[in-house]
Amino acid sequence: MTVKKLVVFALIGMLFGCDTGPSSPLGFSLPMGDIAKGEVVFNKYQCIACHSLEGHEQESVAKELNKPVALGGKSTRIMTYATLVTSIINPSHKIAGRYNADNLQADGSSKMRNYNDVMSVQELIDLVSFLQPKYQLIPYERTHYERYR
Repeated sequence: MTVKKLVVFALIGMLFGCDTGPSSPLGFSLPMGDIAKGEVVFNKYQCIACHSLEGHEQESVAKELNKPVALGGKSTRIMTYATLVTSIINPSHKIAGRYNADNLQADGSSKMRNYNDVMSVQELIDLVSFLQPKYQLIPYERTHYERYR
């Protein structure tokens, strides 16, 4: 394939990859929240009942899942602000492959309660600001193969 064709295909891909229709997230942005207030929100809604977060164990909160969903920690992909917001307001949007089947509804959706009518937007912003720094990006380790001869 010639370089010219590759450039044309790349340009076409970029044009179709940039959705600017009415459902596009383009222009959506939330302000930064307060990390300390986010920790208060985390405790207020007893997120630890279904999640685990290093350094935030609470014996007084009854566990609702046999295997809590881990928050924070090391990850080979960036946990973006938008991903965390989406995970809270629409937890069934994308369910990780490592997600424990015990934590799913019979229809395959997340067991996470809907907090959209309970949590304020400011609480959501603060909670995400609290959680995002808990993720540590680790470089993806590529498998090195010998050259084929």
